[in-house]
Amino acid sequence: MPDISEDGRTWVLSGPASSYAVHITERDELLHLHWGPRIALADAEALAARPLPDHWPFESSLDGREEYPVEGGPRFTRPALSVRGAGRRGTEWVYEGHEAGDGGLRLRFRDGGLLITLHYRMPPATDVVERWVSLDNRGPAVEVLRADSATWTLPERDTWRLSQLHGRWGAESRLARSELTPGEKVVGSRRGHTSHQHLPWVALDTDATEERGEVYGCALGWSGSWRIAVARLPDARVQITGGAGHDDSGLLTLGPGEAYTTPVFAGLWNDGGFGGASRAWHAYQRDHVVPDAGRDRPVLFNSWEATGFDISEEQQRALAERAAALGVELFVVDDGWFGARTGDRAGLGDWTPNPDRFPGGLGPLARHVHGLGMRFGIWVEPEMVNPDSELYRAHPDWVQHQPGRKRTEFRNQLVLNLAREDVREYLWERLDRLLSSAPVDYVKWDFNRCFTDAGWPDDPYPQRLWVDHVRALYALLDRLRAAHPGVAFESCSGGGGRVDLGVLSRTDQVWTSDNTDPLDRLAIQHGFSQIHPARVMAAWVTDSPNAMLNHRSSSLRFRFVSAMAGVLGIGGDLTRWTREELAEAGDWVRLYKEIRPVVQRGDLYRLRPPEGGLSAVQYVLGDEAVVLAWLQAQRYGEPVPALRLRGLDPAATYECLETGEVHRGGVLLHHGLRVGLCGDLDAAVVRLKRK
Repeated sequence: MPDISEDGRTWVLSGPASSYAVHITERDELLHLHWGPRIALADAEALAARPLPDHWPFESSLDGREEYPVEGGPRFTRPALSVRGAGRRGTEWVYEGHEAGDGGLRLRFRDGGLLITLHYRMPPATDVVERWVSLDNRGPAVEVLRADSATWTLPERDTWRLSQLHGRWGAESRLARSELTPGEKVVGSRRGHTSHQHLPWVALDTDATEERGEVYGCALGWSGSWRIAVARLPDARVQITGGAGHDDSGLLTLGPGEAYTTPVFAGLWNDGGFGGASRAWHAYQRDHVVPDAGRDRPVLFNSWEATGFDISEEQQRALAERAAALGVELFVVDDGWFGARTGDRAGLGDWTPNPDRFPGGLGPLARHVHGLGMRFGIWVEPEMVNPDSELYRAHPDWVQHQPGRKRTEFRNQLVLNLAREDVREYLWERLDRLLSSAPVDYVKWDFNRCFTDAGWPDDPYPQRLWVDHVRALYALLDRLRAAHPGVAFESCSGGGGRVDLGVLSRTDQVWTSDNTDPLDRLAIQHGFSQIHPARVMAAWVTDSPNAMLNHRSSSLRFRFVSAMAGVLGIGGDLTRWTREELAEAGDWVRLYKEIRPVVQRGDLYRLRPPEGGLSAVQYVLGDEAVVLAWLQAQRYGEPVPALRLRGLDPAATYECLETGEVHRGGVLLHHGLRVGLCGDLDAAVVRLKRK
């Protein structure tokens, strides 16, 4: 429950360590007061009593101080809300009241027939503020050009540094930090999905380190096109505005009686440095976002890199038997099991088992896998269709396309228009039947093509397919999960192209990158960990040399320890592994199962970043700690530095389960632990337990 002033015009929401405060003036100007360390209501009222500072000519006193800037009036900052209707553009709202309860706050405004509600919520035991906006049109039709979820206002500081995650296919989630200069920095996606190029997260700090200093972070929960704009205004104030859609050309039209709710844009203040902010984001997602996050994810085997499209039931049985012997807990059949899918040119959309490859359907293989003590999973890509498919031949109008224009193909496929009810019902019927026809426990849901020809010829306002496609995806996942509660889902988009808080609220894990090279993965996983927890980060051990991108050779040890930093999987061709390699792999799987609760549910400490020769991470859960360390190359015969650990009790003693040595917590924290690495591409796992 927020604290509210007696006049009902100042509100303070507080978590364990932080507070968020806003105030509405007598002129119905909604001002941001505070976001940072915990304050009392009296502090917020004192801030509200301060007059707005004098402004320079050609500037507005509201800019950089409004909680949710709208278009129109004495404002020059980027508007969070831009609407057009009844021959007018912009918003002149009046404050109508507030509602508070259950840790949430709703501020209600009206502009003619358009009702605008700003929502705030701080989930229990977290400092994350969830914000979103709902629009309810009770008048004539209104065109919504832009409706961002929130604008975040930072306190006045001399300088700011911006952190973001960028990349491309095979090189996702790479961390970049740079000075925030005057003007705007805009990141986002106009591709119809979250994208490989940017994750919808930014963080700002002034002088933070990994373990010290204030960090402000924002993350958007949306799996379609999106935009986050970080603006350093002329008076050095900073605002962050973000939401669904990439530009202002038109989000949707609200007819009379229609409503729209934006996705959640979550914000976090933390004074524990970048590491403290990450740990807070991770705890928030495990406790409030990811389904069944308290249940550890199983070790999986995926058949893709072993077989490609050339699969058969007999071949999959042989792989399953080898996987089971290693201790694998989930066996996943990837692309190629359905329709005429002998390559990437045909079959997408025809979600029935290929009768030549699986004469009895998927049931016999699934039961065989279960008999080996493993769960059974399959790969699907429901939002796509090949032109060479029974579905496309029957319904060519079901794909996104512009009339009179060529239908662009990527990977020989087109995008189905999920905004259409008939497409949604078709996918529901086929997927529900598929999951009912065999004992399937897991679905890898892929999305291998960006939007290009995002048209809907039969709709008078085709832009809405950008929003409604994502809403339909969410509804389909929700419906499937409700009908098949024992089935887990993984989000994949050619690797890490669909990773965000929105899809994570409906899936159990995500595929981080198609790049499975263990050295490249260290930087990808380092960036991923800035916002998302190890519990959702799928990572595979594949063959060496790595065939996907760089053909680098690495030891089985280095490949396993790299993949053990998240949800461990194996994707190599086990029929080609030697007896010695299979035996070693079985040992690594057994070790991972021992450390899995600590890795997937523990607090993460990034001890050394992957840019140097030595990198390491540490996980702490209760009395246990796990250290994963990687040495890229040893130079000039120099000894490998000791790792200063974190998150331990300095007064306690800890036993190393590998060596039996006993260490003082204070010594490990201040003088470090030596892990005995040497040479090139070496790696180690160290387990510590409090005595």
